[in-house]
Amino acid sequence: MAESGSGGAESVASGKSRFDDIYDRPDPRMYFRRLAPLEYEIPHHAQPVFRQAAAQRAALDDGRPHRPAVLDLCCSYGINAALLNHDVTLAEMYERYTSPACQDMSTAQLAAWDREYYAERRRADTVPVFGLDVAAPAVRYALEVGLLDAAFTDDLEQGPPGPELMSALAEVGLITLTGGGSYITARTFTALLDGTRRPVWISAFVLRTVSYHPVVRTLAEHGLHTTLDVSRTYPQRLFTDEREQRFAIATVRALGHDPAGREAEGRFHSLHYESRPGTG
Repeated sequence: MAESGSGGAESVASGKSRFDDIYDRPDPRMYFRRLAPLEYEIPHHAQPVFRQAAAQRAALDDGRPHRPAVLDLCCSYGINAALLNHDVTLAEMYERYTSPACQDMSTAQLAAWDREYYAERRRADTVPVFGLDVAAPAVRYALEVGLLDAAFTDDLEQGPPGPELMSALAEVGLITLTGGGSYITARTFTALLDGTRRPVWISAFVLRTVSYHPVVRTLAEHGLHTTLDVSRTYPQRLFTDEREQRFAIATVRALGHDPAGREAEGRFHSLHYESRPGTG
């Protein structure tokens, strides 16, 4: 997912542009056309990280049958699921969905094309992936083309999980996040962790304009220890305009970060947090 919430593409929440209209489409073509000029790239950086975390979590014997599932928060059209379970790159997905041939297809034709495309590129080490996003058209498409094993639209900022999501949470062993940290809070993580039954790991890429500390405290209350990768930051996307850049620079400074070489150069940057059971 990139950035969603209420409002249109030109609206700004806390100084950050919103792209809600690209999530209410029946397929992902507008998503890729809109984000391509902004060089939205965080799923590319997350791909090897999530693959490693999923493999390590799958290798952990937690005494339960079946492989633990991955729950991708703010999953939109299943981008992370595509990159996790298929031999495909984000660059290839941009090329695919912005190609002239793709633009001439109906949604039904695109879905059929995608089902075949991803089935042919399915990896041998796949893991079950569930998707959670309030954008119903997006998750419906990801489910239809086979990127997600289950999809849910519960808004956990507003209420508890419904019975279907609650049942699915019993199988979740890894929660992933790339871009929704600006729009979900500790409330969502509390609702999820209250419903899980297996040991849960969390791998999250969070913009430097967002304080993740309230989530870290909540995770600690549920027995999860969080570490921050201090060795690097991960470029997310170009700014839409100077106003958004001014907002980002001021916000990262207020949070104790140095924007030099990162936000000051024209891009949002993310930090990577890993949370696992235990104290170290």
